Amino acid sequence: MIIQRVVLNSRPGKNGEPVAENFRLEQSTIADTIQAGQVRVRTLYLSVDPYMRCRMNEDTGSDYLLPWQLSEVADGGGIGVVEESKHDNLAKGDFVTSFNWPWQTVAILDGSLLQKLVPQLVNGRLSYFLGAAGITGLTALLGIKEKGHVTVGANQTMVVSGAAGACGSLAGQMNRNSHIILCGQISQYNKDVPYPPPLPPDIEKIRKEKNITRERFLVLNYMDKQEASVLQLCQWIQEGKLKVRETVVEGLANIGAAFQSMMNGGNIGKQIVSVSK
Repeated sequence: MIIQRVVLNSRPGKNGEPVAENFRLEQSTIADTIQAGQVRVRTLYLSVDPYMRCRMNEDTGSDYLLPWQLSEVADGGGIGVVEESKHDNLAKGDFVTSFNWPWQTVAILDGSLLQKLVPQLVNGRLSYFLGAAGITGLTALLGIKEKGHVTVGANQTMVVSGAAGACGSLAGQMNRNSHIILCGQISQYNKDVPYPPPLPPDIEKIRKEKNITRERFLVLNYMDKQEASVLQLCQWIQEGKLKVRETVVEGLANIGAAFQSMMNGGNIGKQIVSVSK
């Protein structure tokens, strides 16, 4: 079967800004038949996210992220529909998702690595499972619950820096004895600096004088809370309590441009690529 896919065409360099041309659209083929346990899926939506900038380098700088290889298909969060199944728990027509979805129009995947989706939980807006009802929403919710030091009735103030992005637009100045939850700094991703990057000396001085804590938050450390938290997010979406913003680009051929735009702040809310209907 002939398909289209997007591969890593070139690396921007550790300190370079990624451009659309770092990716290449090409034709490829997949098998006409699937094996036991496999499913053939048609890609509906793909997610482009800031963390992917690290995967463009030969060394991601992180032990939980693998680098993309040159001339190999890129991957990330994705949603698709099952067109053929030889997996006991998945049937034709099921909607499924994965954190490692290949950037291609059709794919043959291991059914055990896919999560079945219930469209009704997000009022039929499947792409929300890549954002507000997915890892992005989990990051916002659990970041606040687990690291926010929120106290009921304490009349606290929350400020989110970079709140136009996928996570910040969901989550919500620093005072004495306050807390900084550090979860991604897209402005630093094109620089070869450690994460979290050190603060300028004058800012570090203020932080210490005002007893402000600064700690990193990684949502992957809280995946035992994933199921309950996603259901909570879906409930808020259904009730209209959680407002969701998306920036949608049409077509697999435009995923490189969507990534470049997202890295330059061109998105409001979650950046989504719609591959097929």
